[in-house]
Amino acid sequence: METFLIRALQLIMSLSLLVVIHEGGHFLFARLFKVRVEKFCLFFDPWFTLFKFKPKKSDTEYAVGWLPLGGYVKISGMIDESMDTEQMKQPEQPWEFRSKPAWQRLLIMVGGVLFNFLLALFIYSMILFAWGDQYIKVQEAPLGMDFNETAKAAGFQDGDILLSADDVAFERYDGDMLSRIADARVVSVLRDGQQASVYIPEDFMQRLLADSVRFASFRFPYVVDSVRVNSPAAQAGFLRGDSIVALDGKSISFPDFVAAMADRKKNEAALLKDSIDSRLIALTYVRAGVTDTLTMRVDSAYLMGITPFTPDRLLPMVKKTYGFLESFPAGVNLGVKTLKGYVNNMKYLFSKEGAKQLGGFGTIGSIFPATWDWHQFWYMTAFLSIILAFMNILPIPALDGGHVLFLFYEIIARRKPSEKFMEYAQMTGMVLLFGLLIWANFNDILRFFF
Repeated sequence: METFLIRALQLIMSLSLLVVIHEGGHFLFARLFKVRVEKFCLFFDPWFTLFKFKPKKSDTEYAVGWLPLGGYVKISGMIDESMDTEQMKQPEQPWEFRSKPAWQRLLIMVGGVLFNFLLALFIYSMILFAWGDQYIKVQEAPLGMDFNETAKAAGFQDGDILLSADDVAFERYDGDMLSRIADARVVSVLRDGQQASVYIPEDFMQRLLADSVRFASFRFPYVVDSVRVNSPAAQAGFLRGDSIVALDGKSISFPDFVAAMADRKKNEAALLKDSIDSRLIALTYVRAGVTDTLTMRVDSAYLMGITPFTPDRLLPMVKKTYGFLESFPAGVNLGVKTLKGYVNNMKYLFSKEGAKQLGGFGTIGSIFPATWDWHQFWYMTAFLSIILAFMNILPIPALDGGHVLFLFYEIIARRKPSEKFMEYAQMTGMVLLFGLLIWANFNDILRFFF
């Protein structure tokens, strides 16, 4: 329950900021061109509003709705989410949206997208300034990586060190690298000291989307950081710094050991029938350059009482720091790279597996960490701001991009679409968006229960 509340709070905080910034972009350009904004609402408020106030000598009412699906600014003289068609039947007024030149209306409509993108660039810059950047160099990971079953079916093997995709070298394991692998013809790996080639099938990304397990994870050694007092490991004599290299004579990494113990626990009853003590293990370890083997019995939860070193202390980590001015171009590069990667991956949304992966608020909330982490909170907020900017600029009626499309038509054809057409377009767009919203959250429900 605590995890749910932490993630929910992060989600609400992030969405609140993104909605205020987005609608603030529309609001700022509207006021710049002397267009009246009747209402500025955080979240939607069908039937009732949680909070509202209207300053003296202001045309704008500020409100907080109860439905956290977005927000809106009600701009005079415009067909929007409010579907206020009665206002459009009145004579055109100079403070209305419809009375302004097309270029001004265009800037008002792109203001939200522009502000979301600028917010993402600013957050990325401040993340790099405050925390810097760090990553593991995939080509220098000493034990390589563990791969999921789909990757293994394509030809990858546990322990492979990823080198390049179509002769373009890898640097770090991230979404960009995964996209490059999926789009590549051949991926080069280092396997048992020799370079090998893995030929990537055309539908590789669709196969990966069907998986619930990530493509790969770093292998790292099992090195003892601390030993719990009176635990099986303490009684066996393990010390801090010992490196466990084999289980029952088979070489292992830490992920291998965890998987092996989970398998023993799962098959405990069957092993006992064969008179095999599944909790009795032989461990080979290295201490101060000397290799030795001991036998011990784990506890009933199949734990030894060892806390291992974390991967960032065992793998080759690159750490970069940025000065205040240096952080801005680096933040812009990171934001543009993130946008390009997201746009490139949109093509998979229209596949069968991609549609299944579409998620609603449950999926969005799950990307936030289970414990409070400001670095991850801001990183996810910047990422969501990129997504919000891109999704809103799509040429779909009811989205900002739909209004932009009709404004371009007006500029090129030199005449406005009829108000009746705009009404129908707005309604059609809202139906499509609500259908997409229902489908995304339905996917979340299916994933939760099945």
